[in-house]
Order: sequence, then structure tokens, then C-alpha cells
Amino acid sequence: MSTASLQLIEAAGRNQWLAIAPELMLALIALMLLALELILPKEQRAFIPGIAIVSQVAVLIGLIINFNSPYINAGPTFNGLLLHTAGGQFLRAFFLLASILVCVLATVSLPRQRMPHVEFYHIILVVTAGMMLLAQANHFVMLFVALETVTVGLYILVSYYRDNPLTLEAGLKYLIMGALSSGILLFGITLLYGAAGASPDADGVLHTGFEYQTLTRFLASHPNNFLASAGIVLVLSGVAFKIGAFPFQIWVPDVYQGAPTPVTAFLAVSSKAVGFAVLIPLCLEVFRPYASLVVPVLSVMAGATILFGNLAALTQNNVKRLIALSGVAHAGYLLLGVIAAFQEPQAVGAVYFYLFAYLLASFAVFGVMTQLGGADDTKQELDQYAELARERPFLGAVLAIGLGSLAGIPPLAGFMGKLLIFVSAFKAGLYPLLLIAITGVVISIYYYFGWIKAAFFPAWRLPSAEGAPAPAPRAPVHRGLGLALGLLALGSVVLGFYQGELGRWLLGL
Repeated sequence: MSTASLQLIEAAGRNQWLAIAPELMLALIALMLLALELILPKEQRAFIPGIAIVSQVAVLIGLIINFNSPYINAGPTFNGLLLHTAGGQFLRAFFLLASILVCVLATVSLPRQRMPHVEFYHIILVVTAGMMLLAQANHFVMLFVALETVTVGLYILVSYYRDNPLTLEAGLKYLIMGALSSGILLFGITLLYGAAGASPDADGVLHTGFEYQTLTRFLASHPNNFLASAGIVLVLSGVAFKIGAFPFQIWVPDVYQGAPTPVTAFLAVSSKAVGFAVLIPLCLEVFRPYASLVVPVLSVMAGATILFGNLAALTQNNVKRLIALSGVAHAGYLLLGVIAAFQEPQAVGAVYFYLFAYLLASFAVFGVMTQLGGADDTKQELDQYAELARERPFLGAVLAIGLGSLAGIPPLAGFMGKLLIFVSAFKAGLYPLLLIAITGVVISIYYYFGWIKAAFFPAWRLPSAEGAPAPAPRAPVHRGLGLALGLLALGSVVLGFYQGELGRWLLGL
């Protein structure tokens, strides 16, 4: 047997499979769902969504219990492909929680469609496992493979309601833009690999520019390399597509509007968080030697993203387009936190806290949208929310809390998230960007409170868009969805008043 073969066998023997036990469990659950669909009689398949949700809750509880376990939090594994850190552990739990909530929304949305149900949950689980691996990627090959696993799954989910022309259009646009962003990202990775090359260490082990640590050492010793600079800009551009940052946000409103509402929530929360899970280690560790290039690029991007998202949302009557463009603005606030982290390490924890507050508020809003949406939820207009607070006080209260948190109104969690990022930006001396961010918050209050006004003041009306369907009858709130909405609203309120151990732990990362 050759030396290379022996080295491969030895490397495979060092793989710590328990370190990715949550991801493996999700993959097994996804396969189990398909098997249950084949085995169970048709009348018993209605239990499969519940099995998917309960199984994910069990995995999440197991992950939290073993948060500091040496098997789960094992440092570098799989010969450096993965790196398990405290931030990565938080993001794994984050993606699992988001997946559970998407499945809860789907239990309300999917029965309104003549579409396969089990396959939807299967794809959600697979995509979530890919996101969890992305949060721990320590190698560009691992990053790209996991990212494409996520992206291909999202292509299917966005166009899942294939009988709807707007959904098919959204899927096509997302496919084209996603392929373009993947090509830009891959070209940037290729340039970085070409610049750094490959070289053996003292033990004869070959290290390439695909490895984060190897690339960092190369960038530190070659501060003005043109290929490396071009590669960094292209990689940042590829990631900017994923988070919907300016000028790569053009796909966001159309895709968010056309996608099924649970998928829109998945894109708004998990897909955005994936972008920052990739961006934070790349910018703050791998590309740090080129901070003089990265910081100006991200600064221009953050300022333009905040202004564009908030100004474009002002004219929107379609609620999914409104939430899409407001999500662009939130990406700008998060970018401000990443930039501040170059000078203020606590800004990383502020970004994570903001993401968690954004999850609570966004799923509260999307839950209300799911409950009120009919068979075609792509044309929900603001005037369809008229008298919501009178007819369904619970939904009106949840909507107000969710939108208030997104707007950054005290004492909700969204206010604390923005405050932590703004304080970090102030400490880092980012005064122009901080001024733009505060201006964006002031602008956002107008359109967020316009939505709240539509729900709470029945005399206020907006002209419906041409072809918009009549408001769907307001059926009683789905039991499981109602429980989730109550917990989300309560979480936004409690986390706004008291950040506790979560806040202290995140800011200490």
C-alpha cells in the first residue's frame, strides 16, 4: 500500500463523527420522514410533520445539554475542515430553532396547497444541516460544498408551490442570481488559492490556500498582493448576495414575495444568518491582514444597504416586499457590527444577539402572515390587515410586538440588539456609519408603524394592488402556531427587559 493511501487511512481514522452528531441526526430524521411516508397508510401520514418538529426539538435539547461537551465542542476536526467554536455552537442552535419554527409555519401553510408535504420537511432538515456545517467551516472546500447544499435546497423550496406563476418566477430569479453569486464566490476562492499556492510543512503535510490558517499566514506575509485583493473582493461580493447587501440585493423583494411564506421566513432569518456565519470568521480572522481593504468595502456596502433598504420600503404596500426590503436594511445594521468588530471584539456578540432578536421578531411577524394568508399568499397587502386587532386581538398584539422589535422600539429585544451594535460602532469610532444607521432606524419607524396602524385603526385604508384577492376569512388561530407566536412575542419582551446569561455569554465571545 502506498504512503499516500496510508496517510488517507490514518486521517480517516482521526475523524470525530460525534462532533457532527446533530447534523447526522438531522440527516437521519430527514431520511426517516421519507421512509415513514412509504410505510404508513395515507390516513396516518398527517403525523409526519409533528414527528419532524418533535425530532428537531429533541436534537436541539441534546445540543444545548451537551453545549460544552468535548465531543460536540471538539475544536478542529476532520483534518481541519471544521472548527468548533462557541460562536459556531450558538449558530448551530440558532439554525435548529429557526428550522423548527419554519416547520411550524409549514403545518399551517402546506395544507392549503395541493403539493407533497413530507418532501418539504425533508428538504428543510437537509438545508438546516448544511447551514450548521457552514457555521463551523474552516476550509474553503468545506465552505463551498456546504453552501451549495444549502443553496440548491433553497432553489427547490422557493419554487415549491409550482402552480403559482409568481412562485415559479421567484424560483427562476433566485436560481439565476444564486448561480451568479456562486460563480463570483468560486472565482474569488480560486484567485486566493492561486495566490497562496501550496507548500509542505516540516512533516511533509501539504497545506494549500484553501485552508483558512494557511491563507491567513500568506496574507500576513504578502500585504499588497493583487490576486489576493481581487479574490477577497470577489468572495465578499459572493457572500453579499447571500445576505442581500447592496448592490447585490436586487433579487430580494421578488423572491421574498413569490416564495411560500414559511420559505420567505427561512430566507429572511436563516439564510441571512448563514451569510454572517461565513462573513465573521472570514473578515475577522482570515482576511484581517487585509483590513485596510475589507473595512472600506464593507463600510460602503453597509451604508448603502441601510439607506436603500429603508428608503425602498417606504413605498411598499405588499407586506412581503416590505419585509424583504426592511430585511435588506437589517443586513446593513449587521454589517455595521462586523465592521465594528475589527476594533471592538464585543461587537461579534452584539451581532449574534441581534440575529437572535431578529429571529424572534421575524418569525412572530411571519407567523401572523401565515395565519392570515390564503391559498395565494403572494399578494398580501397592508389594507388586508384592517381591523385585525379588533377581530383577532392576539394576532394584533403579536404583530405589534414583532414589528416594534424590528423597528427597534424599547423595551423590546430588537431595541437591545440595535443598541449593542450602535454602542460597539461608537466605541470603534464609526461615527459616519452610526449616523446613517440611526437615520435608517428613524425612517423604518414610518413603514413599520404604518403596518401597525393598518391593523389597529379600521378607518385607515390603502388602495389594494390590482388583482389582489379579497381578504381571507380570519379563521381561528392554529393551536400549534398560536403557542409558537405566544412564545416568540414573550421572548421579544423578556429579552428586551432582561438579557441575562445569554447577553453576558454572547458579549463575552
